[in-house]
Amino acid sequence: MNEAVELARDLIRIDSVGGGEAAVAEPLARRLSAAGFDVREHRYAPGRTGLVARWGAGVPVVLTGHLDTVPLGGQAWAYDPHAAEVDGDRLYGRGSSDMKAGVAALVVAAERHVRGSGPRAALEVVLTAGEETGCEGAIDMIATGMVGEARAMLVAEPTANRALLGHKGALWLKAVARGRTAHGSMPHLGDNAIYKLARAIGAVERFDPGVPAHPWLGAPTANVGTVRGGINVNSVPDLAEATVDMRTVAGQDHAELRERLGRTLGEETSLEVLTDLPAVWTDPDDAFVQALIAAGATPPGDRPAASYFTDASVLVAAGGGTPAVICGPGEPEQAHVTDEYCVISRIEEAVEIYTGALARLAP
Repeated sequence: MNEAVELARDLIRIDSVGGGEAAVAEPLARRLSAAGFDVREHRYAPGRTGLVARWGAGVPVVLTGHLDTVPLGGQAWAYDPHAAEVDGDRLYGRGSSDMKAGVAALVVAAERHVRGSGPRAALEVVLTAGEETGCEGAIDMIATGMVGEARAMLVAEPTANRALLGHKGALWLKAVARGRTAHGSMPHLGDNAIYKLARAIGAVERFDPGVPAHPWLGAPTANVGTVRGGINVNSVPDLAEATVDMRTVAGQDHAELRERLGRTLGEETSLEVLTDLPAVWTDPDDAFVQALIAAGATPPGDRPAASYFTDASVLVAAGGGTPAVICGPGEPEQAHVTDEYCVISRIEEAVEIYTGALARLAP
């Protein structure tokens, strides 16, 4: 096994399901420090640690990934999710594709870059906690001033080493309807919150976001994901809630969208923001995109956007509108599944792509 694959196996063996990222960050901090990086840890909750590692002077290129993984699910695994088992060209385990293989590849690429000869781009490795639950780690990094301007950004999320140019944003809202309780046999004495919420849900289904479809990201969407209300069958409910998942396109203003939806739903419901992550989009002719493709990344083709959101939603804005590309060795369809795996040969391929792209950028 090559260096990046062995590092990926080491990371998979560390359980970071829903937290515990500190145990993953610790060995990576040691490695990057030994390679000459100035490493700063970021602790935003007990056991929830990320890091920012900086090398060189000037505005850096950023390589970023997250250290947390999602729960295993209720279905039994054929492969131990934390044993990093190898079967042919597949490396199995929770986080193998999403995204410990990507983290391993970018760390090894960063080490090789600083050991290289000749002009080299300034580099920053940003490894976050809490991405899977709404990018909380990256948001806190920005709030504490740990990350800032960047000239380009590589997000090593699973793409099978295809260079993707962005992804939709996510505006998650909670719609709340309030009423007045009464006995179910005398509903005229109450004010049924579920009826109010039902009308709001119908309005969400018919909602017009007011912007055209993006040429590549497609049209913005809205979906009601959960509904909760009532206390028992023979009472008029005085509270009902629903969650709304809105996926947005580049250039769409989330504050304006929320106000538009609020006007559509009317005064019977109120809206609370749960998650607010803007869309990301980079011009296909950008120099960093072209450097990655020249180094061996698969071109975007007719599927140039990721279906998921990433930390780039918040890091791009902090970097001053940094051009960002999503490109990692994991298999996108393997994210969050039982018996998750990564194709081993793609891990070293990703290292070569990253180091090749960095070598093509002037310092």
